[in-house]
Amino acid sequence: MRLLSYGIILLGIVVMAAPKLMEWKADREVNRLLKEAEQMEASIAPDADPQLRDGYRRLSSLFEMETHRLEEEGGGASPAEAHDASAPRVATESADAPPVPAAADKPKPQPIATIEIASIGVKLPVLAGATESNMAHAAAHMTETTQLGQAGNAAIAAHRARTKGRLFNRLDEVAEGDEIVVRKAGQEYVYTVFRHVIVEPSDVSVLSTNGDDKMITLITCDPVDTGTHRLIVQARME
Repeated sequence: MRLLSYGIILLGIVVMAAPKLMEWKADREVNRLLKEAEQMEASIAPDADPQLRDGYRRLSSLFEMETHRLEEEGGGASPAEAHDASAPRVATESADAPPVPAAADKPKPQPIATIEIASIGVKLPVLAGATESNMAHAAAHMTETTQLGQAGNAAIAAHRARTKGRLFNRLDEVAEGDEIVVRKAGQEYVYTVFRHVIVEPSDVSVLSTNGDDKMITLITCDPVDTGTHRLIVQARME
């Protein structure tokens, strides 16, 4: 009976510690990407030609998938945890099939920049392309939009993690006049926030540009628990 009690206590400790362990692993990956981004010296290749509507639709689908997953799982896991837990299992290989690379052999994503918002204590690596894997651990630049630091409207998206302070969880606290700093290939771009708005998921107008201003648009879900809309923060270089 005593052994059973000890077993139940031990199981409870493991269950309680698991989320913290997963967050620690996610933070380690963020720090790895940040370190690589801060050591960048080479120039980054130009972005793809603009296809804003399709790109924004794909981004909205990623946000919706994450919201549905959190609802089904009770909202306990972060995007990074979900990425680890939902990774496809490798099927048994046939004798003639080529070996499937182990996870450790897969090329790791390379950051193209970092984004820092001092007013909410956020500093994240930025990866090229708003994909499920990229957004698991970092912010993602929509490659259908303007290059970071250039004239036009560059969009960066991240999940609204439910753990306070993770990814874009506190983006709703950003106010007009706050600074957003993007560092890319040895250059530093400082944007000043001028707009904070909540829009429908299909409102692609937030990606519009006059072609002259150097703008950045940050995108995440709102509200944090249901994600029915999009929280948009826009800033421009003065």
